[in-house]
Amino acid sequence: MNIFSTIVNVFSIKELRDKLLFTLGMLAVYRIGFWIPLPGVNQGVLAEYFERAAAEGNAAGRAAQFVSIFSGGAFGQSTVFGLGIMPYISAAIIFQILGSVLEPLKKLREEGPTGQQKIQEWTRYSTVALCIVQAIGWLIFITSQRMVYATWAHNPIWWVMSVSALTAGTVFLMWLGEQIDRFGIGNGVSLIITAGILTRMPHAIGWVIENFDPGNPQQLGWLQLLMLLGGFVLVVAGSVVITVAQRRIPVQQAKHTRGRRVYGGQRSYLPLKVNHGGVMPIIFASSLMIFPNVILGGLHDQASSARTASPDSWIASDWWYGLTQWLSNSIQVGEFPYVVIYILMVFFFSYFWITVQFNPEEMSKQLRDHGSFIPGLRPGPRTAEYLETVMERVTFVGAAFLAIIAVLPMVVNKSMNIDFSVTQFLGGTGLLIVVNVALDFLQRIEANLLMRNYAGFLGGQDDGRGPRLRG
Repeated sequence: MNIFSTIVNVFSIKELRDKLLFTLGMLAVYRIGFWIPLPGVNQGVLAEYFERAAAEGNAAGRAAQFVSIFSGGAFGQSTVFGLGIMPYISAAIIFQILGSVLEPLKKLREEGPTGQQKIQEWTRYSTVALCIVQAIGWLIFITSQRMVYATWAHNPIWWVMSVSALTAGTVFLMWLGEQIDRFGIGNGVSLIITAGILTRMPHAIGWVIENFDPGNPQQLGWLQLLMLLGGFVLVVAGSVVITVAQRRIPVQQAKHTRGRRVYGGQRSYLPLKVNHGGVMPIIFASSLMIFPNVILGGLHDQASSARTASPDSWIASDWWYGLTQWLSNSIQVGEFPYVVIYILMVFFFSYFWITVQFNPEEMSKQLRDHGSFIPGLRPGPRTAEYLETVMERVTFVGAAFLAIIAVLPMVVNKSMNIDFSVTQFLGGTGLLIVVNVALDFLQRIEANLLMRNYAGFLGGQDDGRGPRLRG
């Protein structure tokens, strides 16, 4: 009954109720735009192409599945929201990485809200530029595959209109996310991505129901169904634990005397997140793993064509043809070499991300400036070295969990022959995004409720002021 009373409390507070309804309304607007197609595109041929590519597991299918995470599936249907929020995320990541490398951007970030506002403005302009480039590339692809009616494909007005529509769709989603940040509750861009991911869950449930037949050994039985449900619960629980897991480093505040009174001396903790990179290592690894599939597949196709056109050339030789075939088959999704390379890339990008985002020297300097220190360590280089060592160790644990989450969907897909639309909810980028956004959303509601002396959704320690989320 506690959760029902909490829901009643949420809707009994006018300010919180208005924020929730506004957020739901904006997400409804986003889903309406999902069904508005670009004119001139043969939607049936487009959908059939990507279904075939996904079933074959080739690079085009991988790229479509990856991009559809951020577009809610609109990419495969070529709607006005076809590019999704991906260009904005790409621009934000670029500026986030450059902000740790370029000195002018570093200084701009240190200026506080004014500098952040300037960087945000540049991010918006970069988003528009990326939208134009990606829209042109996407239109060239679908016209080359004859997915556009011939009368439209050769019309310059259609090209201008389509590029403008795709760019305007992404800019509108960017604006929609900012409105949710301002007038709603939660991170607007993250909620838009999450809404797109969750809309594919009914399709996954429908596939399970359709293929459930205990009497047919070729279909799902009770054992496979229980394994799917149990795996989903365990993975979600593990994702929640690793998302909120922290390594707490004790910090002691120095005592100082003013007159007859002694200030400071309190003991607190410096929390270091176990999964500091969040979902970024999986996103980077997934993006780069598309290229070996494309390159090796192209080399194999070239060798196959040469065996017919010019059998005397070295490209058509048996050793080259066999090598390209073996490499192309080995790098397919779910194969052992692919999984090993994927895991190594997740570890690499986990450490790369903390190298870019985590600055132990700056953190040590801030502790010293605030009159705090880690017991047993001298402020300065020794503290920075200790923080870097601890972060490297906890990152190894976080990267190992991310690697398991990343490869679990493809392993289940390959071993149990279950559709990827179902296995993607057992791990991967989409699941981590949903878990992170759901926790952030609940914590924001929790903060609003506790601020008004209401009990929140989340359990945890009760210190007399209501339940708190425990790290």
